[in-house]
Amino acid sequence: MEQRLDFYKANPHAIKAMLALEERIGKSSIEKSLTELVRLRASQINGCAFCVDTHTADARKNGETDRRLATVVVWRETPFFTARERAALEWTEAVTLISQNHVPDAVWQAVKPHFSDEELVDLTLLVSAINSWNRFAIAFRKTPA
Repeated sequence: MEQRLDFYKANPHAIKAMLALEERIGKSSIEKSLTELVRLRASQINGCAFCVDTHTADARKNGETDRRLATVVVWRETPFFTARERAALEWTEAVTLISQNHVPDAVWQAVKPHFSDEELVDLTLLVSAINSWNRFAIAFRKTPA
């Protein structure tokens, strides 16, 4: 598979807008480890090889274990994730698959106790941003090095 174009070079203004989202995400109170799990899970759902590779590596650099990284895809069936992480992963899946389920009330009820209102907006921004990055990488065939 060949890269179709380098979207960073083709339109730096668009990427600057995306990086502004990342700047806000970096300032949120959502812990870095959870941020990487969310990015990884959305990227798995979307089938973005570049982003799965990137966020697995970033998570490892921040101390994430191989065991947890290997089981993000089956997080419901493992005891390795906290209640807050589980809520965020469920929210990630629902928001990523929004056309299928429109984020059910049960998912809202599950995530609400674990995050402040500001964090819920930041978590949704995080999910939205990684979904956008996935779309750039997939559409333009960006592959892992």
